[in-house]
Amino acid sequence: MHQLPTTRMAFERDVIAGLSARPKTLSPKYLYDARGSALFEEICHTPEYYPTRTETALLRSAAAEIADDVPTGSVLVEFGSGASTKTRLLLDATPQIHAYVAVEISADAVSRAMARLTHDYPDLLVHPIVADFTEPFDIPDHLLARVQVGFFPGSTIGNFSREGAIDLLHSLRDRLGPASRLVVGADLVKNEEALLAAYDDEEGLTSSFNKNLLQRINRELGGDFDISLFAHSARWNAREQRIEMHLVSLQEQTVHIAGTPIAFAAGESIHTENSQKFTGESFRALARAAGWSVRRSWISDNPAFAVFELCPTLSSS
Repeated sequence: MHQLPTTRMAFERDVIAGLSARPKTLSPKYLYDARGSALFEEICHTPEYYPTRTETALLRSAAAEIADDVPTGSVLVEFGSGASTKTRLLLDATPQIHAYVAVEISADAVSRAMARLTHDYPDLLVHPIVADFTEPFDIPDHLLARVQVGFFPGSTIGNFSREGAIDLLHSLRDRLGPASRLVVGADLVKNEEALLAAYDDEEGLTSSFNKNLLQRINRELGGDFDISLFAHSARWNAREQRIEMHLVSLQEQTVHIAGTPIAFAAGESIHTENSQKFTGESFRALARAAGWSVRRSWISDNPAFAVFELCPTLSSS
């Protein structure tokens, strides 16, 4: 397994920079340490969190169509593979796939998933890469020479700003090549009540997931956050059409991280994650701006969720 280079220095740099900014922000990629990844898997099974079960059902019904024109010997490349649960729907429908490349930032998550996949798909070449898929990483040349089918489920594309999503999709186009396809899951705009419930479940798992980021800072960077002095908050930003997750300071306080003091006012928040919601047209516009066109799409009944199949546009550089 390819290992992610030591990232403590980058983590410290990003945390101090983000918490020194106005407003305070932290990258959502840091939510997914081993504990965060495990909590997210639990969140996916809560009654309120519709995206996972809805996308899974949609992929199950669409898998045969998606597989129809996947060339024999192709490589399936998943960006942010996690437990690789949804991947199995595509693998079962496309026995002609030669190899599966799983790109995942959490070494624990990818190690567990790859052990299961290797056992369950003995004829499939499984190649895990522990990496941040927004940064450069290497796929072996003998796999790059084959047709690439990218897989980007979970509406993870919604975690990025519009500019960040365009940059990411453009980089994936360059990485996968001109003969590639990219299958993307994207959550669609729906009523505010359902959206807020999905990101603030009654069991409190999403709150624990969000607060785990502060605990991670304490563990890895010598922080002294008092977790009880921060509250999880999910907000619908109607103008931007996105859910925002925040951690709100319940009082005026100063926290130290790697020796650096960070002051908080009462009510000041740390913006930890966005979850952009799309319409069909807004997603198509995003794809066009990044050098892709929508070849096919599948949309579920309520709660509405979409899977888009993209192909590179010939005119994109």
